[in-house]
Amino acid sequence: MSEKIKKIGIMTGGGDCPGLNPVIRAAVRTAILKYGLEVVGFMHGYNGLYHNNVVPLDLDAVSGILPIGGTILNSSNKDNLFAYPFEEDGKTVYKDVSDVGVENIKKNGIDAMIIIGGDGTLTSGRDYARKGVRVVGVPKTIDNDLACTDYTFGFDTAVSVASEALDRLHTTAASHNRIMVLEVMGRYAGWIALAAGISGGADAIMIPELPYDINKIADAIKERKERGRKFSIVVVAEGAKSKSGEIHVSRVVDDSPDPIRLGGIGAVVADELERLAGLEARATILGHIQRGGTPTSRDRILSTRYGSAAVELVMSGKFGNMVTLKGDEMSYESLEDVIGKNKGVDPDCELVQMAKGMGICFGD
Repeated sequence: MSEKIKKIGIMTGGGDCPGLNPVIRAAVRTAILKYGLEVVGFMHGYNGLYHNNVVPLDLDAVSGILPIGGTILNSSNKDNLFAYPFEEDGKTVYKDVSDVGVENIKKNGIDAMIIIGGDGTLTSGRDYARKGVRVVGVPKTIDNDLACTDYTFGFDTAVSVASEALDRLHTTAASHNRIMVLEVMGRYAGWIALAAGISGGADAIMIPELPYDINKIADAIKERKERGRKFSIVVVAEGAKSKSGEIHVSRVVDDSPDPIRLGGIGAVVADELERLAGLEARATILGHIQRGGTPTSRDRILSTRYGSAAVELVMSGKFGNMVTLKGDEMSYESLEDVIGKNKGVDPDCELVQMAKGMGICFGD
């Protein structure tokens, strides 16, 4: 298969994530230095694929980008070419324009595509593979919720940022005898909240996989107060839900393939705990700080492995697959088996049970 591959295209889609640039760098350097390939990139994700916005990716283009956050190819999370929005007679209609992307791939003489993204981006990648495009996917999300891979790059950086925030919140919480609530990202998975909560010494962790009773969280805080610990640290995942099943939606973005925007539960939890526990409470929403800035060394190494492994899949003809990390080995899984099977925290996993054994309250 390798003799038939002369030129590959790369694109990044969905939300930005620490480690995207190291993936691009590793893929470009492996393609050029090991296999003598030509590499190009599509700007702004599927938007660039639709508008044929192509840039060359040579060694100079990726020089110095290893420690830089974001993506030199830019990104978009609103462009699904299988349901692309158009205005007709004052109304928004959605059309399948995916064939335009296929034609642009052919027009540029691209033999294979490396598509870096999360579930939404890789869903379109799978659909392009079904149309005959040679596709290799690379999993990208700080949420660590993609199926079939142990870890996604960006997760370690997000946890490190959240852990540092908790270190800082500890000092101000202790100074004022307050409850400090930190809201972190993760959507419908609690990986960031769980890992950061353990790393940052939280007293309570609220994750989507364990619906909470706010009274149990308040009782745990009151017990701490009775023991002389007059402050508490609570980490809440943005997708945490109560026993009644309620989640907090901050807004709905109608023109996005994934319109639900979570957020704001931190303030709700802080208000409830202040009333129930009798301590002043403050909420901090970490937000996009978790997605920005330089990746950690662990994420740089993992991203580099993903980028290089993607090229190896291309050159071995293993198309329609996503690169995965299984234990300490790079592997791959079919995109057909990955899409729509997001990986949440197992409530019975060792991390959760360990945390509970150490007195961390989950409110379940």
